[in-house]
Amino acid sequence: MHKQSGITYATHDGTALAGDLYTPDGPGPFPVLIAVHGGGWQLGNRASYQYWGEHLAEAGYALFAVSYRLSKVEKKSYPDAVHDIRAAVQFLRGSAADLKIDPNRIGLIGDSAGAHLAALVALAGDHPIFAEGNRADPFGSVSTKVKVVVGLYGVYDMLAQWQHDLIVRPRDQITEKFLGAAPIDDRRVYFDASPISYVTRDNNKTAFLIAYGTEDDVVEVKTQSEPFVVALKQAGFFVRTSVIQAGPHFWGADPIDEPGSFAGFFAPRLKRFLSEKL
Repeated sequence: MHKQSGITYATHDGTALAGDLYTPDGPGPFPVLIAVHGGGWQLGNRASYQYWGEHLAEAGYALFAVSYRLSKVEKKSYPDAVHDIRAAVQFLRGSAADLKIDPNRIGLIGDSAGAHLAALVALAGDHPIFAEGNRADPFGSVSTKVKVVVGLYGVYDMLAQWQHDLIVRPRDQITEKFLGAAPIDDRRVYFDASPISYVTRDNNKTAFLIAYGTEDDVVEVKTQSEPFVVALKQAGFFVRTSVIQAGPHFWGADPIDEPGSFAGFFAPRLKRFLSEKL
């Protein structure tokens, strides 16, 4: 396994955006997952994917764990964060030969808010709402289509998350911080920013693996993962689920080889999905 740390994949509004690339030994080209960390669009960092980078590289897959612009008290990060993840896909596809990556075998993996960004870019990255955002980048005209998405305890319906957060975190409205408005002032932005809004039959070429724990009290399963899976199935997507019994939120960064690890339970299911679809 080889790791390249701090690769700058884009510079947006003066901010250099970096990623860590984990690649298997050998000449390649390798299939790759772009990893998008969680943290409510306001916290977290790419180091949370270090265990997955090492684990998947040993199995023959590259992983590019990226940073992106986060929400601040005084500044929303939508659609900036979406364009950052779009740029990561464009960079890998445009630089594939230099990085030993197969440009036709690119996927996205994310947890929580990272799963939201991964699914949104996969489903809507080339949509007119977002398509012009990176035109000034070296690879800004490259398609952001990917073969697979792996979503861990993700947010797929922004309005549903806003409603859930009214109850469980009323003083930390993460969707409002991210989008810059409450739905009582702007419902359209909640629709535009929700991956489920783009789950249509003419857009069903990406395969999905959706994982979640049964004891998640941060992102509600019955209003997020479960209806998202139903919508994917209705629209003819290939979709598989991995239900983590007694799993809470934020188990994705746990050591994979730790006894009883939820990540360890998920790992063989992830590799099986990738072997079939990536």
